[in-house]
Parts: sequence; structure tokens; C-alpha cells
Amino acid sequence: MTVKDMKDTAIKGFKLMMDVTFKKHAKYTIEDNDSQREVLRRRRRSSSRRRSRVPWHRAAVAVAYAYLFRYIIIGDTGVGKSCLLLQFTDKRFQPVHDLTIGVEFGARMITIDGKQIKLQIWDTAGQESFRSITRSYYRGAAGALLVYDITRRDTFNHLTTWLEDARQRSNSNMVIMLIGNKSDLESRREVKKEEGEAFAREHGLIFMETSAKTASNVEEAFINTAKEIYEKIREGVFDINNEANGIKIGPQHAATNATHAGNQGGQQAGGGCC
Repeated sequence: MTVKDMKDTAIKGFKLMMDVTFKKHAKYTIEDNDSQREVLRRRRRSSSRRRSRVPWHRAAVAVAYAYLFRYIIIGDTGVGKSCLLLQFTDKRFQPVHDLTIGVEFGARMITIDGKQIKLQIWDTAGQESFRSITRSYYRGAAGALLVYDITRRDTFNHLTTWLEDARQRSNSNMVIMLIGNKSDLESRREVKKEEGEAFAREHGLIFMETSAKTASNVEEAFINTAKEIYEKIREGVFDINNEANGIKIGPQHAATNATHAGNQGGQQAGGGCC
């Protein structure tokens, strides 16, 4: 046998071996894919059965709300605006947080006076370079959280500028909550609580100190702002039919009104003299 014949035989043997290996691999891959498809089919059937136990109308009611309130969070860079939002919406604290670029968004449902209220919250950048973007979000906000850092005097000194900006560009009825954040850092405090209270009294704001890290007063800050907005709705201060005020009537409220109107109509129809 020549050298050429030996090479040809070796090449044929190698090709045959590779062909067998490929077929084996293909067989196992096909079987694995079939198994995965069967698992996925079972999961879909199982999840569809679970979903079918909940009537669609009941699921719709679960996400319905009476009102939607729009918030905006404002203040200097690094005061903890994003951390406050994350603590309120996700119940967690993120010690290292990237600077907000432009605007970030969060939402959560709360209950006031037995009604479901959806809070739609816009977290804005504190840098001067993004101020023009921030200003566009003042319009259409029913509430604002004005935040400073109790360990940084400069963030407190800038409150007047933020407040003037907000009041010039928002509706006159917007509820503003003044928040002194990072109350857990008492040893590094530069702004006394009494100073925050005095500033709030002078400018007609609600005031609270919070800690996004420990969650102290975070719930209360957001919910108390919503309560103040809700009270203004009851007093007729807000025009709830004008969404530019940062308030939207939800399907739950509309359904309640329709039921109430129907009951009144039925009473009138059946209330004739015999």
C-alpha cells in the first residue's frame, strides 16, 4: 500500500468517525429539544389552568383605581431622591446609585379613605444641565417632594431656588412636601430639624425628615402628600376633570359614580305616590 493509499484510508476513517459523532449529537439534541418543548407545553397548560380560575372581571377590578396622582421629586444631586423612590416602590435601599439622567419613573398603589389611589412618580435629575428637562415635568404634577440632605448645608440653601422654580411652572394648588433626607446620619447633621420646620412654615409646606436607608417616614412622606391632594379634591380645590392638574379619574371612581347614579334613578322611578 502506497503512502497515498494510507492517507486516503485515514481520511475516510476520520470522516466516518465524525459522521457517527455528529449523528449521535444531533439525536441527543433533538431529544433534548423535544423534552424542553414538552416541559414548556406542560407549564403553559398549568399556567392557563391557574389563570382560568380567576374571572377576567375580577382581575380587572384588582388593578382599577379611583384616582391617579402625579408626583415629581426635586432637589439637588445626591440628596437621595432616587433612593426615596426605590424605597417607596420596591421596599429596598440601594447604597450605590447612578446619577439620574433626565427623568426616571416609578408607580405604586395606595389606599385612602377606602379608595385605591395610583401614584405616578417622576424622579428628576438634580444637575443644572438637566434643569430644562425637569421644568417640563412641573406642569401636570399634583404633588411635589422637595428634598434636601440634612448632612449638606448647601442643599438646604438651594431650596428657595427649587421652590421658586416649582411654583412658577406648576399649578398653584400643587401640594409640596419638604423632606430632609438621610436622618440616619445624625452624627453628620449640618441642618437642624427646627430649620426645616421653620422653612416649611414660612412657605406653606408640609415637612418631614426621612431616611431612605432605614425607610423611616418614607411611606408617610408619599402617603401624607396624597392625603393632602385627596382632601383638596373633596374641598373642590382641584378640578379633577382637568388632567393638567396632575389628577386623573380612574375606572373605579367612574364605576362607583355610575352605580350611585343608577341607584338614585331607581329610587326616583319607584318613589311615586300610590
